[in-house]
Amino acid sequence: MCRNITALRGLEPEATDEEIEAAALQFVRKVAGIGSVSAVTREPVDRAVDDISAIVHRLLDELPERKVPPKTEPPLRRPEVRARLGLAEAG
Repeated sequence: MCRNITALRGLEPEATDEEIEAAALQFVRKVAGIGSVSAVTREPVDRAVDDISAIVHRLLDELPERKVPPKTEPPLRRPEVRARLGLAEAG
């Protein structure tokens, strides 16, 4: 598994659409060997991210609740990451 993808099942509060999409993008970039998305790769990458995000949503909805929360916090919940990306504080 890509070291940059964190477990989303069992988060409190539950994983957001933004977190699921970010994990899907990391997965697609890793599998495709793409360091960054360009104009040439944008359309197929976006399509793949949409497909994978839908699958992850369905998977998380269908799995039983996790008894122990994940040990790591998703990057988009970390203030330093949100600041680096220019995102508003999570809350």
